[in-house]
Amino acid sequence: MQATAYQRGMNELRRVRARSRLLYWSVAVFSFFANLLLLTGPLYMLLIYDRVLSAGAVETLVALSLLAAFLYLIMGILDVSRQLLLGRIANRFQSDIERRVFDAMLRKSAVTPDEASRNALSHLEAIKQMLCAPALIAAMDLPWTPLFFGAIFIFHPLMGLAAVSGALIILLLALTHQLFTKSRQRDATSGIQSADDFAQHARAEAETVQALGMSSGAFAFWHDRHRDALRLQTVLFDVGSFFAGVSKTLKFSLQSGMLGLGAWLVLQDQLTAGGMIASALLLARALAPIETLLVQWPLLQQGLMGWRALAHLLGEVAPPAENKIVPQPAGKLKVRGLTVTPPGQRTAVLKAITFTVDPGHAVGVIGPSGAGKSSLARALSGVWPPAIGSILLDSAALQQYSADHLGRHIGYLPQRVALFDGTIAQNIARLDPDYDQSEIVAAAKASAVHEFILGLPLGYETPCRMGQSSLSAGQLQRIGLARALYGKPSLVVLDEPNSNLDNEGSHALNTAIRGLKERGAAVVVMTHRPAAIKECDYLLMLEAGTVKSFGPREDVLNAVVKNAALIQRASPRLRHVV
Repeated sequence: MQATAYQRGMNELRRVRARSRLLYWSVAVFSFFANLLLLTGPLYMLLIYDRVLSAGAVETLVALSLLAAFLYLIMGILDVSRQLLLGRIANRFQSDIERRVFDAMLRKSAVTPDEASRNALSHLEAIKQMLCAPALIAAMDLPWTPLFFGAIFIFHPLMGLAAVSGALIILLLALTHQLFTKSRQRDATSGIQSADDFAQHARAEAETVQALGMSSGAFAFWHDRHRDALRLQTVLFDVGSFFAGVSKTLKFSLQSGMLGLGAWLVLQDQLTAGGMIASALLLARALAPIETLLVQWPLLQQGLMGWRALAHLLGEVAPPAENKIVPQPAGKLKVRGLTVTPPGQRTAVLKAITFTVDPGHAVGVIGPSGAGKSSLARALSGVWPPAIGSILLDSAALQQYSADHLGRHIGYLPQRVALFDGTIAQNIARLDPDYDQSEIVAAAKASAVHEFILGLPLGYETPCRMGQSSLSAGQLQRIGLARALYGKPSLVVLDEPNSNLDNEGSHALNTAIRGLKERGAAVVVMTHRPAAIKECDYLLMLEAGTVKSFGPREDVLNAVVKNAALIQRASPRLRHVV
């Protein structure tokens, strides 16, 4: 039976975790001896009260104290060692899988962003915190709890019964607390996340919010979501405080009750004073892992939620294929029967698209709004996979390339250009840490933005901040064009490349397209403005996701103009076909 996506993701996480199997076994071995050494305290007190004090043996007291000090030293070393090992395990897990999670986050976000992809790195951090938390050590100590309770029964059955009964009451109280708050905690976290997402979106669109007088409405919208989440958090805090107080009271009452019961049994000559003190210490040791798990439970919940979320994400996004294509593609683009369905939808936006672009040629894609131009751009750049049909670069389908290798051969200019935190040079170089300065300058010159960059105070080293750029839309678009041209890609896809350009910018765009053709690259330009198709050899007209016309530029233009002239009065929207 084929594994589900969730199971595949879960198996992948388990395989990564299994690489530290030897370290886990080391922690388990250290935990075994550390828990044995926990008996040092009860045995020491038992011997002191029952042997040393009654016999007045100072030499025995000194010897027992030195032995206890030595055993405590060994126990401390073991405790520190296993905590350090857990830290190494957590760091190793993160370093082994962070590249995969980052890649899956980007690929999923480019297609159908969801909670798992938006917070993938936060989920990974939650898993790391869980793996190195004291709760994991407490879980390894937990199997010793019945043994400690058994030791109390050896001293006296009533002492053991009292200890187990009190522990069960505390545990039942904690479970009741978790069951009561589980769903409410999830709702509160979701509400806070929703409010924060809206606030971040409002911040990113602050110019629009301010210009349209939407500040009060935006605050009210955010406040409603945030207020509901805060109300839930207040309830959770109150309930948590109540249960914490009751649990703490029961714990101290149980410890005092054990001493009181032990004292009564001593008076009845059914228990020694040493046994009474040893039983109280064993109870504390038995309850310690339970208390730690209860305190650390929210952290464990976050880690487990992160584990499940990453399992879904990694299961849905397969690991990138290993690149087997070594030669630099010449740039011949073949699109055969391409049908594209946007992720998460059922209706195809492109249907049976077929055309070819030879190296050194440019194709302009025209058509009314909603015809599928941007969808075609996403498909050609490898962002949206074909539902049916194929996209070939030379003789290889785009899926045969790894994402990074494909990106080196494709230049893509989206409609909305965003710069990342870094310098202008780093943005043009696509954040490549080993970028070639001469390639950056060549790409900037090709997009006619070199002189503008040199005019900035720090030139190519001018820092950029996401959402805080002082550049105009046209300047951003030309820097985005330089980024698309960086590295001399074989195929360049430009989606509305002149939507924010003036006449000078449009001229620079056509010069860049001409230069791409001269060096043998294939160019596909999506546009509704005639100025962008000046250098195009062929035109592909889309209508409702299908090919309406394809051929030499003049032939398609004549056909479009003729059709537009006949039906312009009946359908004014066709005035913007090109």
